[in-house]
Amino acid sequence: MAETAPRSLNPMAGFATLLPKGHLPENVLHFVRVLRGAGLPVGPAKVIDALAAVEAVGVGNRTDFREALAAVLCSRREHLDLYEQAFELFWRNPKLLEKMVAAMLPQVLGRTGEEPEPPPVPGRLAEAMAPPPADVPRREEDDEVTLDAAFTFSPREVLQTRDFATMSGDELAQVKRMIGRLRLPLPMVPMRRTRPDDRGRHIDLRATLRRSMGAAGAAAPLAFRARTRRPPPLVVLCDISGSMDRYSRMMLHFLHAITNDRHRVHVLLFGTRLTNVTRHLRHRDVDVALARVASAVEDWAGGTRIGASIAEFNQHWSRRLLGQNAVVLLISDGLDAESGAGLDEAMERLSKSCKRLVWLNPLLRYADFEARPAGIRAMLPWVDEFLPVHSLASLEALAATLAQGEAPGRRRGVDRSRRMPAR
Repeated sequence: MAETAPRSLNPMAGFATLLPKGHLPENVLHFVRVLRGAGLPVGPAKVIDALAAVEAVGVGNRTDFREALAAVLCSRREHLDLYEQAFELFWRNPKLLEKMVAAMLPQVLGRTGEEPEPPPVPGRLAEAMAPPPADVPRREEDDEVTLDAAFTFSPREVLQTRDFATMSGDELAQVKRMIGRLRLPLPMVPMRRTRPDDRGRHIDLRATLRRSMGAAGAAAPLAFRARTRRPPPLVVLCDISGSMDRYSRMMLHFLHAITNDRHRVHVLLFGTRLTNVTRHLRHRDVDVALARVASAVEDWAGGTRIGASIAEFNQHWSRRLLGQNAVVLLISDGLDAESGAGLDEAMERLSKSCKRLVWLNPLLRYADFEARPAGIRAMLPWVDEFLPVHSLASLEALAATLAQGEAPGRRRGVDRSRRMPAR
């Protein structure tokens, strides 16, 4: 009986003939590790798929090489931005290197001839591409190290003002836990309904007569009622377009926290269309809630049609959600793909339908911000407060602003066409 050759226990043995030659497989493996360190869900199986894709398209065309790796390494649309930045840095785009070197040189050009700065690299990507720290020799057990913390800052204080777009993966995880504990207080407003109250200002005739019948002819004390007070509804319109992608994800963690903290909170996302995700954010588990939101939204990190989205909200949702002195939070950078077409009319109707309209714009983090785009200029006259939203400190400032109540001099009949953004 003929002896059979022993089967190889190496699962890569049959795939070895398909691997590209040279150092390219090692570079692809290292590139996948960088993406995993930056937060993309790529496992060992993705390495094999990436090598097969490289073998299929070759390395003669840079565009085909990039798109082939993106097809197997990016499972969601929101991963593309981080993948593109990692690809340009890892595979050494000469133009990007020139911009990075130019950014480190002193500025010698005039204001009109300055080159635009390269886009900032996300902190988690820089952390993933950084070389591993060198081994530090351990100290002896009997050595005592004393630290003077008088002139140091706690990590919480540092993260308070750190921009979301520049945070590393660990810092984002810490900030998400802090955001989960944030609360958004709104001042109580009187309602039409009344309730029994010993210190009320209106006499309750029914209760007073019932007391008189039980008093057997004696004088009975008067019963009073007072108006019920409760926080107003909160409606959030959040921009999830490509320009807002770095901030809209952190905003969803914040919106999940306030949605589960109070009643009558409604969250709608818009890019090129409007999507109501309130029911998905009601789930207590933030990971499950955000996964349901991602599956329900079809226009994530795409274009922006602010005017059409707000007009759709005014037509289909405003009558149901903007009653009883509702407060509206509009989270957007104001960069409209349609150059503000129909945005002025939509914002005017939205402003007149709610009690208070607050615009949160991450572009206000820049000290030299100017309202030059047509969309921003069309929206500014109809908002009550214009606030930044790019860090944990800005969210806490938002809570303090809403707790103070509405600013005087805003309501109907006030000319706000020349109103400047609040700094």
